[in-house]
Amino acid sequence: MSLEKTYPKEVKQILAKYPPEGKRSAVMPLLFLAQREPGYITKAAIEDIAQILDITTTEIDAVITFYTLYHQEQGGKYRIQVCNDLPCALRGADKFLEDLCENLAIKVGETTPDGAITLEAVACLAACNNAPMFQTQGPDGIKYHENMTVAKTLDLIQTLKHAGKEAE
Repeated sequence: MSLEKTYPKEVKQILAKYPPEGKRSAVMPLLFLAQREPGYITKAAIEDIAQILDITTTEIDAVITFYTLYHQEQGGKYRIQVCNDLPCALRGADKFLEDLCENLAIKVGETTPDGAITLEAVACLAACNNAPMFQTQGPDGIKYHENMTVAKTLDLIQTLKHAGKEAE
């Protein structure tokens, strides 16, 4: 199913924000829209967006692989993206990530067996002074969590899982 058939109103609204000669600038909002329902961007969606914007799939792949907000593989209901660039690592982010992996019994990039959490390492979420920190991506949007401990994170994960069960 094409993006224009699935979300005709939203696609039209997004494209209306850009002049026809600058429609390629709509790539990011269209990618975010394409990712909304499945939680990741399919090859078909990439081809569809390329056709809508008259750009190549390679150009779209470059955007997807640059930004941590876009995903090409299905993950958990929630993605926890821990910043572990150098300044955050100096404030304990690597140890935090290692301990979190141990507690969740998964490796970075993996999803918990219940499909609830995918744990990822990312660079620069712009809060190095409050590391360890991470962002969650899920049905309730993107949220930032700063000055975290493993215990506080595990509590948050339980809250997210509980909220997910109530929504079902």
